[in-house]
Amino acid sequence: MEKKVTKWIGLAMFLFALPLRAELMILTCEPEWAALAREIAGGETRVVSATTAAQDVHRIQPRPSLIAKARRADLLVCTGADLESVWLPQLLRRANNPAILPGNTGYLEAASQVRLREIPARIDRAEGDLHPQGNPHLHLDPLNLPPVANEMALRLAILDPDRAETYRRRADDFAQRWHQAVAEWELRARPLRSLRVVVDHQQWAYLLAWLDMERVAALEPKPGLPPSPGYLAELKARLSEQPADLLLRADRHESQAAAWLLGQVSLPEAVLPYTVGTDAGGYALFGLFDQLIGGLLEAVQ
Repeated sequence: MEKKVTKWIGLAMFLFALPLRAELMILTCEPEWAALAREIAGGETRVVSATTAAQDVHRIQPRPSLIAKARRADLLVCTGADLESVWLPQLLRRANNPAILPGNTGYLEAASQVRLREIPARIDRAEGDLHPQGNPHLHLDPLNLPPVANEMALRLAILDPDRAETYRRRADDFAQRWHQAVAEWELRARPLRSLRVVVDHQQWAYLLAWLDMERVAALEPKPGLPPSPGYLAELKARLSEQPADLLLRADRHESQAAAWLLGQVSLPEAVLPYTVGTDAGGYALFGLFDQLIGGLLEAVQ
């Protein structure tokens, strides 16, 4: 009996002495990539988003808590295309984590996996907040997500080879479910085709292109610039002559310009989420597009 006890104690001590597998940590710049990471990684990793759905991702302060997360991260997933150019370089410098620097396996830029829209022919600050590489709000075209998911699975397989097959299998499963959902969304969205839309910001370009809707005006005279009273008066006159079908804006903040315009012209309004909730599970991506399609249809019915 004593020999058996001694044997089990020895085995327990041996197992306890083995190095524990460190849990991979994925840090994303935006909530949509955190949701995608949860789809691909499942419960095998810790996933954290640097920003929330309520924040303006152009303007983030790298606070100590975020720096600590970046220092711990094994994989950093960002949109790229200069969307995070104001704060990400500072975050990377202060985190001092070579693994997630651009050019390494631990840094994934979603914009590098897809073809961007609205690439400016020339850069002039007088034209507003232009992104030299193109419009960075690429996640609102659902066809852009599978390429990013595949690359994410590849990076995870390199960083965690013991679970490589799991990541590939989850990416394949996501792609199958996603393409089926896209087909259903496109079928539901047929009544939206060719609708004339006024937008609050250039963030809706990919969604409108995917749904074959036409952007006829924006509340911003130029990207990132607030409208003046004179511009709004011109916009009112233009819409009075050539009416639009819908005003589309994000639910992240109130818009005095939108409220004024709606008081001047007869126009239905769709106030929709731009991204998923930070703490939402992987299915949040499917829920986001369910909300987008449903909200647009409800607004124009």
